[in-house]
Amino acid sequence: MNLASLDLNLVVALRALLEERNVTRAGRRIGLSQPAMSGALSRLRRHFDDDLLARVGGHYELTALGQVLLDRTSTACELLERLFTSQADFDPAVESREFTLGVSDYSVAVFGGDFTRILDREAPGIRVRFVQVPAGITETAGAVLSTLDGVIVPHGLIRDFPATELYEDGWVFLVAEDNPEVGDHLSHDDLARLPWVTYLRAYDSPAIRQLGTLGIEPRVSVSVDSFTVLPFLIAGTRRIALVPALLAERLRGIAAVRVMAPPYETVPLREALWWHPVHTHDAGHTWLRDTAARAASAVRARPIRSTDDEDPAVRSREG
Repeated sequence: MNLASLDLNLVVALRALLEERNVTRAGRRIGLSQPAMSGALSRLRRHFDDDLLARVGGHYELTALGQVLLDRTSTACELLERLFTSQADFDPAVESREFTLGVSDYSVAVFGGDFTRILDREAPGIRVRFVQVPAGITETAGAVLSTLDGVIVPHGLIRDFPATELYEDGWVFLVAEDNPEVGDHLSHDDLARLPWVTYLRAYDSPAIRQLGTLGIEPRVSVSVDSFTVLPFLIAGTRRIALVPALLAERLRGIAAVRVMAPPYETVPLREALWWHPVHTHDAGHTWLRDTAARAASAVRARPIRSTDDEDPAVRSREG
């Protein structure tokens, strides 16, 4: 397909038609008259050799192809908007711009405070929006990155896209303070015997996979799509949970749990900011990446305190 032969205005019209499913409303949305919008629909139908919108009773519904194009058109429009808003120069002190980053609640808890404090000091007109990374990021990285300014996820989930290294973290276990089945130190037997609470998504998968090499199969009794609620699901129970050490430090004291060292050498978690190549040379995005790296330096420099003199679990983070 030769892009030079296409009218890219039809991409905007296609998105409006597929989302509104009404010619008049679609035209009003993008500033076209009803006849002009009908003409755009006719051209699109000829191009795709498909009706796209099919009348059912008194309203229109998407055809099978129209349904496929719905998500693709939205992604294409967002990528084009990001492409054509790229800047050669960027002064954070005077610019007004919003950046959207895909994150987990772990990333926001550990990294978000330092990052947004820099924005407050140096870029008062810059806004940041944190959104949850889709569960299928490993399989849909290109599509996700085309609609965001970047995602903050560990290595091992995304490949073949540019990234800025942020910080490295270790792993610790959470155990209820009143769990009589766990002594001063966790054992391999404890990990195999006790019920687990796990994070539902893929972020901890390298750490969980590592247990398999040790012959340990976690007995998962509860799974949840949030790291920060894990302490509340541990307190007062027999359950245990594997969590990043930096997060455990920030959650210290919010629930009656102990932070304990793993009985094995864990694989470190290496967090990075990943982005679509379309952003690489944009001055604003370059500033965003540099600022994220500066915020990560503060994360790396902050020491982790031990729970008490007898508990070395989080005296230093691993790696």
